[in-house]
Amino acid sequence: MPCIDLNCDLGEGTGHDADLMPLISSANIACGGHAGDAATMRATVELAVRHGVAIGAHPGLEDRAHFGRRELPVSADEVRQLVLAQTRALQAIARECGARVVHVKPHGALYNLTARDPVLAQAVAEAVRACGDELVLFGLAGSGALVAGAACGLRVAHEVFADRTYQPDGALTPRAHAGALLEDATLAVEQALQLVRSGRVRARNGAEVTLRADTICLHGDGAHAVEFARRICAEFQRAGIAIQAFTA
Repeated sequence: MPCIDLNCDLGEGTGHDADLMPLISSANIACGGHAGDAATMRATVELAVRHGVAIGAHPGLEDRAHFGRRELPVSADEVRQLVLAQTRALQAIARECGARVVHVKPHGALYNLTARDPVLAQAVAEAVRACGDELVLFGLAGSGALVAGAACGLRVAHEVFADRTYQPDGALTPRAHAGALLEDATLAVEQALQLVRSGRVRARNGAEVTLRADTICLHGDGAHAVEFARRICAEFQRAGIAIQAFTA
């Protein structure tokens, strides 16, 4: 039976976490940068443990006013230190809860920067490796972030998106552009199924883009996040696709 990891960004104060957690296989937990604090990290870790969901750190730029989605001028050392600090903070809380962090996925602007900038990608990979060489690095499918991670000896997971649109080069459509988000559940489900079945997605200009799909993301802060997750789970079940945490 084909399978796919379904991941979601949680612990961000959206109010959807309790509804989303039973539907996913991996949770990317905000760890104090763009959102979250010790209390929300603990609550989200405990919720993940309750539902048998793999726990991941979701470090972001420290820019809460813009939810970590505004690209800021940051040095490699600054990126290295923030990933180290935020990941280790979540690791400490996970240990207290009898759990462990199994992956790291940068958030928002940091995610996009490391997909394009090899110096910042290297900094993230080095920070993740310092937190534990058993950790898996999640990153944009086919991007330089994963090249850097693999070069550092990390296992990497190529991530695709159910609720974002794509450019012909495989990049995500910037959120500032119209049509960056898929607001229709049917379209999001169709895109998710196509990515899992064929490793292809239709870009906004109509071109077919080939992408490796190890894990598929559904944004927890979306207005229709719970509806999308339920629809995706139902359609995957009908298609004989199992949802389970990523294993390299």
